[in-house]
Amino acid sequence: MKTYKDLSPSLRTIMTPGPVEVDPRVLRAMSYPILGQFDPEFTELMNETMDMLRDVFQTSNQWAFPIDGTSRSGIEAVLVSIIEPGDKVLVPIYGRFGHLLVEIAERCGAAVVTLEKAWGTVFDPEEISAAIGREKPAIVAMVHGETSTGCVQPFDGIGEECRRVDALLVVDAVATIGGVPVRTDEWLLDAVIGGTQKCLSVPSGMSPITYNARVEAKVLRRKTIERGLRDIDAAVPTVRPVASNYFDLGQLQDYWSPKRLNHHTEATTMLYALREGLRIVLQEGLEARFQRHKKHEAALVAGLQAMGLTLYGDPTCKLAVVTCIRIPAGVDGEAVRAMLLGSFGIEIASSFGPLKGQIWRIGTMGFSCNQKNVLHVLGALEATLHWHGVDISTGKALQAALAVYAGEATPC
Repeated sequence: MKTYKDLSPSLRTIMTPGPVEVDPRVLRAMSYPILGQFDPEFTELMNETMDMLRDVFQTSNQWAFPIDGTSRSGIEAVLVSIIEPGDKVLVPIYGRFGHLLVEIAERCGAAVVTLEKAWGTVFDPEEISAAIGREKPAIVAMVHGETSTGCVQPFDGIGEECRRVDALLVVDAVATIGGVPVRTDEWLLDAVIGGTQKCLSVPSGMSPITYNARVEAKVLRRKTIERGLRDIDAAVPTVRPVASNYFDLGQLQDYWSPKRLNHHTEATTMLYALREGLRIVLQEGLEARFQRHKKHEAALVAGLQAMGLTLYGDPTCKLAVVTCIRIPAGVDGEAVRAMLLGSFGIEIASSFGPLKGQIWRIGTMGFSCNQKNVLHVLGALEATLHWHGVDISTGKALQAALAVYAGEATPC
């Protein structure tokens, strides 16, 4: 009989744009006993999780709950539940994940209209508002923080323009929730999708979402069709029911309401993990957490620049939780990453698409975002680049980062 050794994954310093290291308190929560999904003790945990999600999303929405699955499950649940075949969907693209929104919308039968910006930059919000006024889409789908380019998109005035033309504004905040301000109500965002494996420091496997009454109205309109009530008004027969059962928000909100629709079996330990992760975020305080991410970003950037490395992207729209670095000319980027992992136990990310082989991406997210990790990655990267014969300024990176931590340097 074939035998297998005990599971013993290596300890890593994970400095990628996700997944990141998980807070030990979250791992501990995942070891707790299983409860039945309709056990009153468990349904109270569900209610508490919804309350905490409202606080983290900075919203008063009734609906704020997780979708079981990776971050993409939340994106699909929202889009498949609100896009009707033929709906015009406007997608501004400034990186890899804008293209993902296009693909999902097209699979839902949408008539997709795109705006494109060079990678490493973002849109002036007025460009997007002008396109909304011109195209008058049913839905605008956008990425808040692009981990592929390390850029963050401002939303000034976009929500107001969507309301003016009666368009729903759907935002992918997978990379930003819990690390960068996501002001759902203030920015007039109709639906927002988050991720667990990035700034929340929870294992991948759930996607928190929130949506308002404008989205719910469309969800319920389609739900009416599913029940066969096609004679309510002349407009209703043109609406098609949601193609997905698993990702149908109309059923999922019944599962997360006092109705407790038996839609699926909840991922018990993942809910424990999410609840604990959210509790930790709120215990730290949102504003304090945002400032912590900016402080460690500043130390990392100071160290990289003191080393002589060049950052990628427009600094005016830099995402605080992801730092992109141009790979020096003549350097094998994958060889550097392999040495960091093999010799130092540090993982940083490469990139894809037009940036494949051109940049490294370092994440400072959630539990991974701390002084020890920043100093570790700077020291290891300097040693690795020196080993590979790169002409860098040795001995300066850690001093520059330490100066930031000592308050002797101005944070970026």
